[in-house]
Amino acid sequence: MSVPSAAVGADDAPALPIRPGLAIVVLALLLSIQPVTTDLYLPALPALTRSLGAPVAAGQLTLSALLLAFGCSQLLWGPLSDRFGRRPVLLAGLLLYTLASVGSALAPTMALLVAWRTLQGVAMGAVVMCARAIVRDLYTPLAGARAMSKALTGLGLIACLCAPLGGLLTEWLGWRAALLVLTAYAAATLALIALRLPETLRQRNPQALRPATLARTWALVLRSPTFWAFSLQTTASYGGLFTFLAASSFVYIEVLGLSRTQYGLVLLSTAVAYLVGTLACRRLLARVGLRRTVAIAGALSGSGGLLMAMAALLGWHSVAALLPPFYLFMLGHGIHQPCGQSGAVGPFPQAAGVASALNGFMMMLAAFAIGFWLGHALDGTVWPLVRGVAFWSVLLALIAWTLVQRHGEPHA
Repeated sequence: MSVPSAAVGADDAPALPIRPGLAIVVLALLLSIQPVTTDLYLPALPALTRSLGAPVAAGQLTLSALLLAFGCSQLLWGPLSDRFGRRPVLLAGLLLYTLASVGSALAPTMALLVAWRTLQGVAMGAVVMCARAIVRDLYTPLAGARAMSKALTGLGLIACLCAPLGGLLTEWLGWRAALLVLTAYAAATLALIALRLPETLRQRNPQALRPATLARTWALVLRSPTFWAFSLQTTASYGGLFTFLAASSFVYIEVLGLSRTQYGLVLLSTAVAYLVGTLACRRLLARVGLRRTVAIAGALSGSGGLLMAMAALLGWHSVAALLPPFYLFMLGHGIHQPCGQSGAVGPFPQAAGVASALNGFMMMLAAFAIGFWLGHALDGTVWPLVRGVAFWSVLLALIAWTLVQRHGEPHA
């Protein structure tokens, strides 16, 4: 599907009166709520599972249920933001997230923790979906990819802090302290949005919530090969990352014997690799264009997964053998996400909320399936982690080398 002429332009500046620097900071904070919600929490996952007397599968459900709610809720938040604007949806989502974070930190049982984390996922859907739609509101498609890479660089910096902080808080103060930090992050972001962010949607769609309009909009998006190419790219990339996030706390702590603090440093190192990938993304986009940039990222992703599998097959079951190949995957992830997320919404300036919601729903549906599988597959060895990352890595490389090359718009 071609990019509508109204969506193509050379102006990299935001289309509405908001300073470019502030726009990037806001986007970075909104997008970062996802790694903050997971990375701070992952070092605490084995501890809270034991503390609440629950099985491993129940502990995994606190993550997979959150992400399923995150994905599904975007299907509602997207049309709501197209109808009423990004700002009211963002404010409602951040307020709900703050309340759910308090409930999660105080939950006395695993069942209540799962319930609060599910509500947290619903709220997170509003925040991340609006962030992606705001990129389309403010920028042309190619400029959006550059802006997204800058925002995701900020996300990488925040993720670098989250991983060791989560481990240290869990070691010193317990797992509830790690979850309370989420409340502080959400409250601070809510204050910034309320005080500094204007409405970015230039023209609300009063018909956006009507069933017939929704059906036509969804059909428009889902008929686009460009949307499918970039959405499958982001889904496969997130699938590999989520496999690592959901399995690594058990594998690195329980199987490979790291402390929670050491595991936090492992997450920190992967976040640094991701950060480098986002920086490389901007340079590659300027030098070789979108399609070749994605092809290079596909090579990084595929080689990372295959090298990890090779190390495991050779019996090298250690941090030193399994972690460096994953750095290659994270370098690729730092390129795939800004290109894929901006590319998926690029063709739809008047339906960016719906396109962003469908893209997010696909990623989280994959994450829920992975979490369900890992809840039964974790067996006290490194193999569930290795097999999962290798599968998504190879699939991602194939998508990057075929679908994106065929259907990725040169101006996306």
